[in-house]
Amino acid sequence: MNHNTPLPPASPRPVRHLSDVHRRVMTAAQLRSHGVPPAETVEQCRPGGPWQQVLPGVYLLHPGPPTSEERLHLVLLYAAREVSTSGVPVQPGAGEPHRPLYAEAMITGLAALTLHGFTSAPPLPALERIDVLVPRLRRLRSTGCAHIVRTSSLPAPEQVTGVPVAPVPRALADAVAQLRDAGSVRQLLSEAVRAGHCEPAAVVRELNLAKLLSRPHVVDAVDSLLAEGRAIAEARLYTMVREYALPDPVWNVDLRLPGGPHLGGVDAYWPDHAVAVELDTRAPRQGHRQEDDALWSEYARKREHLERLGITVVYITPRKLRDAMEQQATVVRTALMASGDRDPAAHVVVLPR
Repeated sequence: MNHNTPLPPASPRPVRHLSDVHRRVMTAAQLRSHGVPPAETVEQCRPGGPWQQVLPGVYLLHPGPPTSEERLHLVLLYAAREVSTSGVPVQPGAGEPHRPLYAEAMITGLAALTLHGFTSAPPLPALERIDVLVPRLRRLRSTGCAHIVRTSSLPAPEQVTGVPVAPVPRALADAVAQLRDAGSVRQLLSEAVRAGHCEPAAVVRELNLAKLLSRPHVVDAVDSLLAEGRAIAEARLYTMVREYALPDPVWNVDLRLPGGPHLGGVDAYWPDHAVAVELDTRAPRQGHRQEDDALWSEYARKREHLERLGITVVYITPRKLRDAMEQQATVVRTALMASGDRDPAAHVVVLPR
């Protein structure tokens, strides 16, 4: 049976609304809805027959191995659950075509990263199993090419080539959970930030939730990730100043009262306007909640001290620099313009850091 063979003519429901892959991959419930009785399905799946049961209740309607696209849909059909309008669970695809086909299931882990375009993730044919994310209470087991990953909080999926895929930070955490090679972990985390898929803080947050930050090879990779993420954010800050024609600041300096205490370091400072910019690159760490709180308290203390001296402090997150650079430039420009309306700031000594 070739890939485009239609279902038997007795089928009461047309399959023209289904994409090509959905004509080749179906559940037992879908086959029944198209007029194929269970006995016929068993007959078609006999040894040497034209169909094959790849996963429990999920069939490939041609002989030979499934393509990578078919494997993705086989795994999703196995793991997905659709809820009818009456609230009664039904098999995926047994309802109207406009209803979600893959409710409560999405591709995650390395397969998801490959779909997101990661060059450091293996190609789909190289993956023996495909990770699929489902709610924690679903009664499913890993089998065949389907590896079940459970979560108490299912994220909103992103559609990639018609397939629901976990967001990059979640997919990274699920991939890292199964990797023991430090080099592979570092490569994936680095590409996530360098290629602009997400910010370091989002990655660290998911790794923290997955309780992976106690693993030494993950901690080392995260340290490299945060250093690289900060370097990228600093480069974007330089770009913002240049592209939006802001006055040149002094970069990466420490502020100090003359003959007095150290006030703290800032990423950019305009002495004539008494305006400072600081990148907020904090990221949560497992088991370090108190340290994170202390770091935020230090941020707040420094800001309060500087503002008492008449210095305006603008905090910018790397994500805002990436996604809304023009808006951040406007915030800084407004602070610079408003400096003329404020009382003169206290004199501070500016030192390189």
